[in-house]
Formats: sequence, C-alpha cells, structure tokens
Amino acid sequence: MTAGADAGAAAGAAVPDAGPARTPLLEVSGVDAYYGTIRALRDVSLQVYEREIVTLLGSNGAGKSTTLRTISGTVKPRHGRVLLDGEEIQEIPAHDVVRRGISQAPEGRRVFARMSVQENLQLGAFVRGGRTYHEDLARVFDLFPRLAERRTQKAGTLSGGEQQMLAIGRALMAQPRLLLLDEPSMGLAPILVQQIFRIIQDINAQGTTIMLVEQNALMALRIATRGYILQSGRIVLHDDAAGLSNNEEVRKAYLGG
Repeated sequence: MTAGADAGAAAGAAVPDAGPARTPLLEVSGVDAYYGTIRALRDVSLQVYEREIVTLLGSNGAGKSTTLRTISGTVKPRHGRVLLDGEEIQEIPAHDVVRRGISQAPEGRRVFARMSVQENLQLGAFVRGGRTYHEDLARVFDLFPRLAERRTQKAGTLSGGEQQMLAIGRALMAQPRLLLLDEPSMGLAPILVQQIFRIIQDINAQGTTIMLVEQNALMALRIATRGYILQSGRIVLHDDAAGLSNNEEVRKAYLGG
C-alpha cells in the first residue's frame, strides 16, 4: 500500500457509522505483539460489531494470523487491549477466551488426524460441557452434510475441503458469538471455495459474527460487511466492503487490478 492509503486510514476512510449507542462485540485497541524481539503487530486497532462479517486483508507476513491469535489468546499483546463486550480479555488463558464466546478455525485446519470426524467435533464442545451437544452436532451436520456421511472416518483421511469443513465445524461446536476464520479457502479447488464461502454466509445469517482472514480478497469482500488492510503489522486502511473493492490501491494490490 502507498502513502495515499495511509492518508485514507488517517482520514477515517468513510467507515460506516455504527451508531453512538452500540458497543462493539470485539474491540482491539492499540495492540503491539511480538515473537521474541520481532514486533509482529504495531498499534493495531479494530472493531467488530454483532452479526457482521469483517475481513482482514494483507500480504503474507503482514500480521493477519497474529491478529487472530492475539484475539483468541494464544499470543499475548505486549501493549494494548482486547475487549469482548467491553471487558478486557487479553490476559486470560486461551481456553477461557473460548468460554467467553470466541473460537477459531486455524490456518492449515489442524484437525486431529487419528481421531474420527465426530471425535474432533466432540473436542470442539469440550470447554463448555455437553448441555446442547446433540443439537450443536445436528447443526454442524446440517451445514456440512459431508461430515455426517464421514462421521466415523479418521480426520486424516479426509480431503482438504472436508478437513476445512471439519475445522469450521469443530469451532462452531463451542457455540461462539465470534468465529475467527484463518484462510478457509487455502489449497481448495475453486468449486470448493465457492461452497465454503456460501456456508460462511449461512453461519453468519444464523447469528454468528465472523472475522475472516483470507488471501482471496475478492471473495472475502463479496461477503464482508467491512474490512481492514494490514501492512507490516499496521492497519493502513479500513472501509466498508464496497469502498475497499472500489479503492484503486486495494484493487492493484489485492484484486488483480
């Protein structure tokens, strides 16, 4: 991104007015995060409101996955705050972040290869107990009928698309208010990408707020409410999805012109 993009961010970039009475479901405020001595995030601030799909775009190494890890509690910020419904969560353990209502389908899926599809899904429900396990399982199988067909199959024998379905389904078993998706289309054939994005829209329509990290910027902006652009660990631009899609700098950098 160029200095023009930075100027747009500083000017507010015509971000939609969420209204003075609304509290963000998620707020990241002035976050710096490090891996050892390497500063991965620099003063990152963003907001996600209830029932939105917010996408986080940027090149490889920009800090997108680190942002999600900081939100989910697996990376602790050195400075700044992460708030859920106005309450700080940046210091609590990652499993308590899940209990508070944030779960993640990580980059690379990371399913438990030697366990069955259903056992992977059971693990997703572990931190909150089994009070509505069967209802949640039925919901996942309704969203992903392929998983129902393969419920006893070892996860490591699934195709890449099926493993992605399982990773998202496992995250949904925790009944998240905010679902973090890290590169859900990575390595998938185009027809499967279309399917995964339709399901993401279905999940959002059912009431789950989504924060989406995705290299396929065109697809992400088609389904997102708003978006943020990360460059070298900094937010350099934010706008509604239409504004980002029509931004010349964004089109050149991420949308193929």
